[in-house]
Amino acid sequence: MKKIIIVGAGISGLYFANLLEINGNYDYKILEKRSSLDLNDGYGIQLSVNAIKLLNKVGFKNLAVHDVHYPSNINFYKANNCKLISKINISQFNQQGNFYTTLKRSVLIDFLLKNIPRDKIIFNSRIQSIDHERNLKINTLDKSWDADHLIISDGIFSKSKEMILKSSNFIKYYNSVALRATLKNLDINDISLFLGPKFHFVIYPVNQDNEYNFIAIIRDKNANKDDEIFKQKLLESHTENIFSKTSYKLSDKLENISIYPVFVSRDFNIPSNKNIFLTGDALFAFPPSFAQGAAQSIESSYETYENIQGINNNYYENRRIRIKKINSRSEFNYFAFHISNPIFASVRDLSIKYLSNNKSFLNNYLRKIYNNK
Repeated sequence: MKKIIIVGAGISGLYFANLLEINGNYDYKILEKRSSLDLNDGYGIQLSVNAIKLLNKVGFKNLAVHDVHYPSNINFYKANNCKLISKINISQFNQQGNFYTTLKRSVLIDFLLKNIPRDKIIFNSRIQSIDHERNLKINTLDKSWDADHLIISDGIFSKSKEMILKSSNFIKYYNSVALRATLKNLDINDISLFLGPKFHFVIYPVNQDNEYNFIAIIRDKNANKDDEIFKQKLLESHTENIFSKTSYKLSDKLENISIYPVFVSRDFNIPSNKNIFLTGDALFAFPPSFAQGAAQSIESSYETYENIQGINNNYYENRRIRIKKINSRSEFNYFAFHISNPIFASVRDLSIKYLSNNKSFLNNYLRKIYNNK
């Protein structure tokens, strides 16, 4: 029985473990540096059809409908006056019981955890070194683990990736910050995207309890400091700034507000050892403007599983092609959403009105990603 070590108990690592658990022919462990997983996080994620199809392979369709939401549209608004620009019907990409889904990230983590025996996850596992020239050996403070395959899924700041590739220059600050928050009791059934000068924010339901996710991406070239006092001042200044630039009454609605700098991948990196697989953000982290982060974590884990099974032997080649498509769309969205020149913003809005109803554009821009074609 082949031994597999998974580094990181996030979406990517837990989903991969679910696939192994169903298969039953692998001896695996998940090494997680944290002492536990936070299942009280109320922040949301979006999962397009490409991710739902793969999650349904591990029983996701059995999750209570109460705990998820199925938006039909993405509605585009002007942030300053909240006037509707246009909308895209994303339900047109749903297929055979697989629906575009929004939910709390913690709900997905809890679902994935329930399928994994507790003894498979080793918490407080801080990796000290990885021997990978020939045989794979992962060394923690109190134990060494031999493996036939190593799955590195410990996020964008992956220390394991640094040990393997002997570098730390994998990510860059994207000159932006993200504001996250939760909301309650709104009258919104779809994904609402508000466009402003050098910022955008998104609101969407995460379940059937009138709970909502809020995320704003704001341009800021000087927010990359790891200092709590600085972060608090940054949080206060950016929330006040957002409040002042939109007629949407956010000030009395946002709860659990947090802020973090946005980092993305510099490049696409491949380990020399063919039995090492990078997945999720450890492989590549996208700009947060196309809502594919969680979906790509799931996709990359499934393709890794297929590779280990011998179904597909071109993991990194296939991932490179897929990542290029998604990253280019993410960067374009980021540019278009944040246009500040009023004339150019008007042209953008007219373009959105036209393209949101253009089947050829939607099939190329969205269907190829959402349906993984």
